[in-house]
Amino acid sequence: MVSAQKHLLVDGANVLHAWPETRALLRRDRSAARAHLARAVASIHDAEGVRVTLVFDGRGTELTTEQPGAAATFAIVSTPSGTTADDVIEQLVGAARVPENCVVATGDQAVRETVTALGAAWVSPEDLAAWGARAEGRLHKRVAGLRRQTEQKWRAR
Repeated sequence: MVSAQKHLLVDGANVLHAWPETRALLRRDRSAARAHLARAVASIHDAEGVRVTLVFDGRGTELTTEQPGAAATFAIVSTPSGTTADDVIEQLVGAARVPENCVVATGDQAVRETVTALGAAWVSPEDLAAWGARAEGRLHKRVAGLRRQTEQKWRAR
């Protein structure tokens, strides 16, 4: 069950360049770096029921949205040429029914000032990494608990 109350918007390129592991990966394999970021924020989505939108600067003629997996509450957006991820993030926060439920992850000072003026919360790329790691830890604990329950059921047969 995913709550629509909290919406994490991630400035994709900004975070990719801020995290040392993805910055290094970008030099070799841009797709792998993006997948690493998506996995990190997917943990937040899955563990905490937060809606997640990753926004990247695109090169096409229109805005594209990809929804990896079945969840409608996890999206990867690429902007059209001439529109930045910053623009889309600011528009999404501005159009939100409750901007205070939006959390924007970016290291861009101008975006930070704009979205907080609109009422959204802000987290740094470093804080996003820590949040993702905590969420992943909670998921691992849940899986371990389910595994123990399953083993106990099998032993009882």
